[in-house]
Amino acid sequence: MKMFKLIEDVPSAYKKGTRFFLISHSEFIGVKSYVLLAEDLKGKIEVTEEELRRKFISIH
Repeated sequence: MKMFKLIEDVPSAYKKGTRFFLISHSEFIGVKSYVLLAEDLKGKIEVTEEELRRKFISIH
C-alpha cells in the first residue's frame, strides 16, 4: 500500500509530517483524484493529481 507524507500544513485539518495511506484513485474525463486516509484513521481527504504532487511526498 502506498504511503504519503504531507510536506506543508493544511489549514484547520492536518499538520506538516502527517502520514497518509492511498486508499483510492479515480479518473473522470482526464482529471485524476486520490483519496488519502490519515495514518491515525481519524479522517480522509480527496486531492487532485496536482495537489498530490505539490503537497505530498511518497514514502515506502
